[in-house]
Amino acid sequence: MFSSINFKKLLKCIALPVAVGVLSALLTKGNMEVYKNINQPPLAPPSWLFPVVWSVLFILMGISAYIISQSDAPDKSMALTVYGIQLAVNFFWSIIFFNMQAYTFAFVWLMFLWVLIILMIYRFSKINKIAAYLQIPYLIWVTFAAYLNLAIAILN
Repeated sequence: MFSSINFKKLLKCIALPVAVGVLSALLTKGNMEVYKNINQPPLAPPSWLFPVVWSVLFILMGISAYIISQSDAPDKSMALTVYGIQLAVNFFWSIIFFNMQAYTFAFVWLMFLWVLIILMIYRFSKINKIAAYLQIPYLIWVTFAAYLNLAIAILN
């Protein structure tokens, strides 16, 4: 089983979303105190939890993208394009929310991301069910993030 895994390509596939997350975190680092100082809704997690969860999600994204990239499916290019677009949209959400503090616009942006994630899961599921299932925690977390984002927009 492991002999068929292209570990170099797998690491590249994992490195891409992790790098997007790291760059986004670096660009918003100075504004992360915003989260601690705003009115927060019930169920708002502590700020230390976000990088932990996002690290796991980015790794799962990379593994999922690797599985799709290894496929011979004719529509893998479209699936990976949707993956790339949602990754870019994901990147900009943090900047909109933390740097611009545009909470309502960030919520709308997050809803766009949510739709893209569903589209990505759908496209991935047509190629490989496991790749699609690996994206489910991401969808759940972004759904929770949407609740937090909307509540913060209302409370602030």
